[in-house]
Amino acid sequence: MHIATNSEIIDISLEVKTTDLAKNFSKILKKGDVVFFHGEIGVGKTTFIRHLVNSFQFKNHLNPTEVTSPTFNLVNEYDVGIFVIHHYDLYRLKSNVETKNIGLLENQKETLTLIEWPEKIDNKIDNKIDLFFEYGKDMNKRFLCIKGLSNEKLNEII
Repeated sequence: MHIATNSEIIDISLEVKTTDLAKNFSKILKKGDVVFFHGEIGVGKTTFIRHLVNSFQFKNHLNPTEVTSPTFNLVNEYDVGIFVIHHYDLYRLKSNVETKNIGLLENQKETLTLIEWPEKIDNKIDNKIDLFFEYGKDMNKRFLCIKGLSNEKLNEII
């Protein structure tokens, strides 16, 4: 039996692997959780979020919605039946001062918060989960490393 460790690198080059991982990840997330999505443009952050949101919707017998990157409007909101997901994309923000004007983490305890480009945030957030997406050497491969979960939780999703 495979035992996951907190430094495990997961190959997500195939979208089916991303789909399965997002589905499993949805089983451990709850209202009040904050997840940071790190990685370059096009590496799979929004694709993972799409599968994650749709997984919650399927579990709660809701029709899947289109999940797009909120690059221009900064936040998309998804009702998944048991709570609301706030999906932020901070790419266009020029400085961390701008994060204070968008209501970021305003209702954190009542929502699941997903944040792309969290490097723009300067205040410390406790108990967050970090997902690090990266390309392989040939740009056709993609990998994910998850930080902020116990090995027990990692084993539930991998």
